[in-house]
Amino acid sequence: MKSVLTIGEILVEIMATEKGDGFLEPINLIGPFPSGAPAIFIDQAAKFGQPAAIIGCVGADDFGRVNLDRLRRDGVDVEGVRIDPEMATGSAFVRYRPDGSRAFVYNIKHSAAGAISLDSAAKAVLNRGDHLHVMGTALSSPNIVEVILAAAEAIKARGGTISFDPNLRPEILNLPGLREACETLFRRCDLFLPSGAELYLFTKAKEEKATVREILDRGVRAIVHKRGADGASYYDSKARLTQAGFEVKEVDPTGAGDCFGATFVSCWLRNMPPAQCLAYAAASGALAVTRQGPMEGAASQAELDAFLASHSKRP
Repeated sequence: MKSVLTIGEILVEIMATEKGDGFLEPINLIGPFPSGAPAIFIDQAAKFGQPAAIIGCVGADDFGRVNLDRLRRDGVDVEGVRIDPEMATGSAFVRYRPDGSRAFVYNIKHSAAGAISLDSAAKAVLNRGDHLHVMGTALSSPNIVEVILAAAEAIKARGGTISFDPNLRPEILNLPGLREACETLFRRCDLFLPSGAELYLFTKAKEEKATVREILDRGVRAIVHKRGADGASYYDSKARLTQAGFEVKEVDPTGAGDCFGATFVSCWLRNMPPAQCLAYAAASGALAVTRQGPMEGAASQAELDAFLASHSKRP
């Protein structure tokens, strides 16, 4: 099977146990949970059975160990994760607002997560990769943008493929060079996985049908438009498919889109039919929200098969 590589932040996530508008007073917290959008993605890919690796950086602390232990346990190649002896592992404090949206306080750029480099170990991992998946959240500094763009060029030069999930948090939208980096990756990607209004980020058209046509005309091979609980749609030059979301009891939606994306990319790399890719991905996203913690709901292929069978929607 083709191997999947991602590059980006590895964090711990610490969550408020009560809903509210922020962190302006002492509140109860739970964690640390292994997290970071690229880390969640690659953990799910490995758990699904895909050869998977990540290039990143953590601190020489308990938070770094929590992440590395989880990633190794689920089968991720962490040879390309550098352990910085001085900087702390990145973190994200999360609180759900009463309306269900989330408020984040990040420490990424000025933590070990912002100190990613293509050292010899990372280059060795890059040289083994067949496919690069890029998350918009990883583009948090010019240094990391440079690393990711270099990796994208290397993967493409040897005939590999790229998937791109903009995953743009409001907290990072105004970072210098972010939009330019996203546009470069959009132009280079084979598979585009936007959520909601992200579908229209890089097009002149602002109506869905015209936007899809414009994106495909620009060389993207396939689009997966994620709509959360409402499901997802798939578009390529020949197919237009829609997958409904599965009804489950939601405990924590964090990481659901990353799990969806990882499972879809894994299926796509195995040349499964698009409808089968969508069904597996939707099941993966649904299972992810049933557990508290970003990686806690990651599922194996056998678990997804059982879920699909129980919902009478086999892929």
